[in-house]
Amino acid sequence: MADALTTLDIQDGIAVISNNRPEKHNAANDEMDRQLFDALDEIHDRKDVRIVLWRGEGKSFSSGRDVSEIGVRSEDITNFEFVERGHRRTQAFFTCPAPIVVAMKGWVIGGSFERALLADMRIAGESTKMMLPEIKHGVIPDSGGTARLFQMAGHGVVADLAMTGRVMEVEEAYRHGVVSRVVPDAELDDAAMALCHEIAANPPFAVKMFRRTLSRLGNPDVQRTMQEESMGMTAIYETEDYAEMKAARAEGREPKYEGR
Repeated sequence: MADALTTLDIQDGIAVISNNRPEKHNAANDEMDRQLFDALDEIHDRKDVRIVLWRGEGKSFSSGRDVSEIGVRSEDITNFEFVERGHRRTQAFFTCPAPIVVAMKGWVIGGSFERALLADMRIAGESTKMMLPEIKHGVIPDSGGTARLFQMAGHGVVADLAMTGRVMEVEEAYRHGVVSRVVPDAELDDAAMALCHEIAANPPFAVKMFRRTLSRLGNPDVQRTMQEESMGMTAIYETEDYAEMKAARAEGREPKYEGR
């Protein structure tokens, strides 16, 4: 349909979720997020899905949160409830009954990068550039990606990315195991689909059991970290520094932070 910001197509045991806001480099807003998690919910109820491919239309997988909506909400709920609600839906990446492969290209930023890190594997086009710019917006990464990236690349790399907001090029991501394969952009969709077909052709119960073993190794630390992120984000939203950041941005001036 015309207003679908996230599409779902299921054929031959392969569920393809596509970010569908190419004119915005697939920047995520509330409706796009809702449609993403609705798609994952539908996959949870399907017995025929053996593998999930998450990809993006246009030039980028996702440029992260639509900056015009950062900190904006239409409901009367607390900051803690707001963050925790997002975390509840994010659990779908852990409970999905089939492995999730992400095909990344162009910009992969912020929360969208973090969610891609929660998937089982990532294949990247040569144009892929990853960022965790949350601190530049006065907040912190809060979708579990910090813990997953820590598992892959170690303390120093995560600190470097999150505290500076710098770009991680695809070659560096490959060195650290953030992505397992790099292909030319023009070949990305075909290569990702070929990978999905290869996995889908394997005995499904064996795939489930291996994925279960892998999740027992990695997911508990990620989920515990998300609990810390909930508290951190709740505290940040109440600080004078966060209010100053928003005021300075609205007034087109440099912020003056006091550390409180």
